[in-house]
Amino acid sequence: MTKMNHRTDSVSDTPEHIIKNIQKLMEEVEAIVAKSSPDSPESALSSRIEDLQERFAGAKAKAQGYYKVARQKVVDGAHAADDTIRSHPYESLAVALGVGVLLGALLRRRD
Repeated sequence: MTKMNHRTDSVSDTPEHIIKNIQKLMEEVEAIVAKSSPDSPESALSSRIEDLQERFAGAKAKAQGYYKVARQKVVDGAHAADDTIRSHPYESLAVALGVGVLLGALLRRRD
């Protein structure tokens, strides 16, 4: 049996690390299922499955936390943009027009 790495909650975990951890968990689950046979001891297999379930639940909770934070940042950004546009409507219109002209010129130049 191989010893599984147990990671504690870390502030340095990024969404990419969480995705990699989830992928690693899925690979371990697939390996356990592939190795399991009717002759294998149930207690060892069930303890490994419970360990994987706990690790997966932790990774899922972290991913949900990152999603909530990202969603809140998007909502806050949208509110800030809305407030800025409402407080400076003519300037916002001028900026949007300028960006549109630049994009149009770049796209036309490509052709």
